[in-house]
Amino acid sequence: MSIPSFPPTGPRGTTTACAALERWRTVVGVCYPFERDNATIPTVSALFDHYVTLDGSVFDTAHLYLGGQAERRLGRWIANRGIRDDVVVIGKGAHTPDCDPDGLTRQLLESLERQGTGHLDVYLLHRDNEDIPVGEFVDVLNQHADAGLVRIFGGSNWSIRRVDEANAWARANGKRGFSLLSNYFGLAEPNELPWPGCLDACDAESIRWLTERQLPLLAWSARSCSFFTRADPSDRTDATLVRCFYGPENFERKQRAEKPARDYGVSPSAIAMGYFLHQPFPTFARYGPKTLEELRAGFRAGEIHLSAEQVAWLRGG
Repeated sequence: MSIPSFPPTGPRGTTTACAALERWRTVVGVCYPFERDNATIPTVSALFDHYVTLDGSVFDTAHLYLGGQAERRLGRWIANRGIRDDVVVIGKGAHTPDCDPDGLTRQLLESLERQGTGHLDVYLLHRDNEDIPVGEFVDVLNQHADAGLVRIFGGSNWSIRRVDEANAWARANGKRGFSLLSNYFGLAEPNELPWPGCLDACDAESIRWLTERQLPLLAWSARSCSFFTRADPSDRTDATLVRCFYGPENFERKQRAEKPARDYGVSPSAIAMGYFLHQPFPTFARYGPKTLEELRAGFRAGEIHLSAEQVAWLRGG
């Protein structure tokens, strides 16, 4: 497979990120396959192998995941296959309580060592720390980009206000800015988010901002924690799913998603991912398949074509 390189982004912002990422609309989250009760390195390797045979090539991981094991296992699989130049690796670091420039640098270097690689294609600050001026984050990220340790960078669970401030500082100082944002976005709108410090981009202001700036959004949990295949009003055993997504409006969206799912012959989760991929700004859907069936279902989402009217109907009826 042929994968273009990631040129370092300039102060102009996001166009290079769009060009580099546009082929890959679905991104596999590395930690989730290992969370299965019977998960082993060979079984997860088989899942990753199948992902590549489907022309998938983007893997998302983080310093925090599985105490570092997710990064080590991904790095070992890539090395065993000899395909580092053929895949795109998204890394994350500087998670609370280590969300400062020193913590960023320390965790980035540890991530590179764990994965046995000299660079990460995309690097995201896993959280924000508003006590730190944005310029300090942007400056150290530029140092790592200049050193070739990261190709492009952005923020995960950052507010749109802080991203604007970061990119304004970058422009004023002749530095590279944030090339993408990674917040929650999905057809199921959250009552609250699963983990402390998370942010979503589902509100009208965020959608307008993303549309105006055409900033790529890498949505984590693009399937809304599998709400569209697992949620049942009579089943409240999954406390996180209930707390974050149970509500009449989301169950109405689930019911609406079931009709095009039947028409396309796909799961309602694939329709939910298709909804996200048809937003008026660049989108990349991160999901965590634990089985080959879930992996294939995610790829089907990229084949679904929805009109603007269908997208609006799925969200609001």
